[in-house]
Amino acid sequence: MSPEKRLQELGIALPETPTPLGSYVPIVQTGNLLFLSGILPLVNGKLVRQGCVGQDISLDEARQDAKIATINALSILRSHIGSLDKIKRCIRITGYISSASHFTEQPKVLNTASDLLFDIFGESGRHARSAVGVNILPLNSPLEIEFIFEV
Repeated sequence: MSPEKRLQELGIALPETPTPLGSYVPIVQTGNLLFLSGILPLVNGKLVRQGCVGQDISLDEARQDAKIATINALSILRSHIGSLDKIKRCIRITGYISSASHFTEQPKVLNTASDLLFDIFGESGRHARSAVGVNILPLNSPLEIEFIFEV
């Protein structure tokens, strides 16, 4: 089944493409690779919540934020290439999670993004990945995710 049809089946409507919050572009294509800038969990241009995972934000809330960031990434992709059906593969994601000093479940936060990509793209959604705990992120966001796709 095509990724566009899977989105419909999953009941996911892609939002308007988020506007960059700084002096950068949201996506760069070189050859058949698409590099997405770090994506925040923004809804209507605002963070759903702010703070540190494991301190201000629960694991479940951070997982919801990872889903929102991934959906924003898909919106950027579709805006750039016209249809998610043109995606051949998700190559890599790197997730930065604003983490309390004792929080060690960064991979569980990113599993939500990874699982969603698999649900949409099937085997082509499987990717290499890094989950990194950091002290703080832009706008006090709980996470930021970078993506690399192939078309």
